[in-house]
Amino acid sequence: MTSQQRMLIPDDIHTNGATPNPWWSNAVVYQIYPRSFQDTNGDGFGDLKGITSRLDYLADLGVDVLWLSPVYKSPQDDNGYDISDYQDIDPLFGTLEDMDELLAEAHKRGLKIVMDLVVNHTSDEHAWFEASKDKNDPHADWYWWRPAKPGHEPGTPGAEPNEWGGTFGGSAWEYSPERGEYYLHTFSKKQPDLNWENPAVRRAVYDMMNWWMDRGVDGFRMDVITLISKHVDANGELPGVAGSLSDDLPVGEEGYSSPWPFSMDGPRLDEFLAEMRREVFEGREGFLTVGEAQGVTPERNEHITDPDNGELDMLFLFDHIGIDQPAGKWDMTELELHKLKRSMVQQQKSVAQRGWSSLFFNNHDQPRSVSRWGDDSNEEMRVASAKALAMLLHLHRGTPYIYQGEELGMTNAHFASLDQYRDLESLNAFDQRVNKAKIQDAASMMCALAKASRDNSRTPMQWDASEYAGFTMPDAAVEPWISVNPNHAEINAAAEFDDPDSVYGFYKKLIAMRHNDSVVAAGSFHLLDEEDAYVYSFTRTLDATTLLVVINVSSRMSCIPSQTAAALDKVSAEDIVLTGTNAEAIIRQIQSGTLMPWSAFAVEFAS
Repeated sequence: MTSQQRMLIPDDIHTNGATPNPWWSNAVVYQIYPRSFQDTNGDGFGDLKGITSRLDYLADLGVDVLWLSPVYKSPQDDNGYDISDYQDIDPLFGTLEDMDELLAEAHKRGLKIVMDLVVNHTSDEHAWFEASKDKNDPHADWYWWRPAKPGHEPGTPGAEPNEWGGTFGGSAWEYSPERGEYYLHTFSKKQPDLNWENPAVRRAVYDMMNWWMDRGVDGFRMDVITLISKHVDANGELPGVAGSLSDDLPVGEEGYSSPWPFSMDGPRLDEFLAEMRREVFEGREGFLTVGEAQGVTPERNEHITDPDNGELDMLFLFDHIGIDQPAGKWDMTELELHKLKRSMVQQQKSVAQRGWSSLFFNNHDQPRSVSRWGDDSNEEMRVASAKALAMLLHLHRGTPYIYQGEELGMTNAHFASLDQYRDLESLNAFDQRVNKAKIQDAASMMCALAKASRDNSRTPMQWDASEYAGFTMPDAAVEPWISVNPNHAEINAAAEFDDPDSVYGFYKKLIAMRHNDSVVAAGSFHLLDEEDAYVYSFTRTLDATTLLVVINVSSRMSCIPSQTAAALDKVSAEDIVLTGTNAEAIIRQIQSGTLMPWSAFAVEFAS
């Protein structure tokens, strides 16, 4: 079985500003979370052989690129995002030989493999970090080491170099008795930040990346890559540290200040990314680079992804993902559609001339969008809202990313007890907010976890209706590392694979449109009815062709707003190119001026 063929976009059609047009300008990426994808040895964890065994499924779906969350050797403190050896595979997932087999089998099917790369930090069990504990070792300055605050006993509360809090709770500094100093960890204390100011660090990272590229991988998704350049003063010191010329921010409700304004999109980021491009990718073809871009604005996205600047092909921006979290992750509110529109429009406009967008609602760090912004209250609404959100996202301009199970309409886990959670961030947040800072009661925090925990996206892939959803053998001696969602009996790949009206079947149609219709891949974007609270509609235009996309983003009947109604004035059934229901039903809705709940359709006509 081979993947769906993609048309080549002619160079006279503008994509990201490069000539020739990049191969990925009409490609679709599928993210795999390996520990939850397919277990072949019955240990309760997914593995590389499991991914290889499911390549035909992915080729049938039609995707072009597989992005693997980390499979490197790791203590698994943060599920592999704490790497102890960049050039080995963790035994949990298999061997280097298994990785080579996966690469070969994927390439046979026309699928590319992009590896997740974490180089803002390593594991504290990495050989580099172990060596850096010796102040006389060549690795001594490979991490952000700082002495205790003057007048404080090292290792005691309050002696940390500044007031920064870690993303996963507690201080962002950890004391090392071996060195007698503190090291910075933006995330877990087992994830010390690398010091990218040191050229030796950068050289070692580039050498490792070249080793993987030479082995056959097709590029990298770069985790929190926009944190590698810290904001330091003229003397190279971090804010709030003794002797620094820069002040720290005030302490917040959890007892710490935020490091984010001083860690994101630092002054040397462009320099580091351009250097990486030269040292690793110059002279290579057929690769893809995408960066996770905390703190990067749409305007900065244009600069970083402009091919003339030689940095990254695309970035994951997060302004649209945070629109329902005005007071932070654990205070999720209902979706206000106009906010999503404005955020998406800003992203689209910023790269209209140069650069490129990544399109995503789901990944391993986000709750399932069908539960977050859709409606999973019953089967009819789940299917309709999953299709509607898919159409909304995929028919924007950019490269769509599908997270495993999204193509099935998988939902949040709906866990009811704390012992069901495995995510470090979730467990630490509960402890910090409920037990330590006492700013939230247990019941409301459990509700927050049910809505926003990363574990919502990490439950096993739902392959079939068997005991463990086909993720592992029904008679396996070990249960999956995290509970299977109970609704796998109804929501699974086996039930949807051959059904053209399923969510899976709908995703196949969306992917085929991007492959074969240049207006989807490269057409200009224009939003209609910006202030409407329920209907999200827009046009994509290329030369004399216009694609009109209309979605009712709600579980209620909604009136077709004025600009959209005017655009639909002369539409006939023959113009409809994609819909979540049948064309006749859509025409009846257009004629009545009212859209059914989660109605979604696209029409294409001569401009």
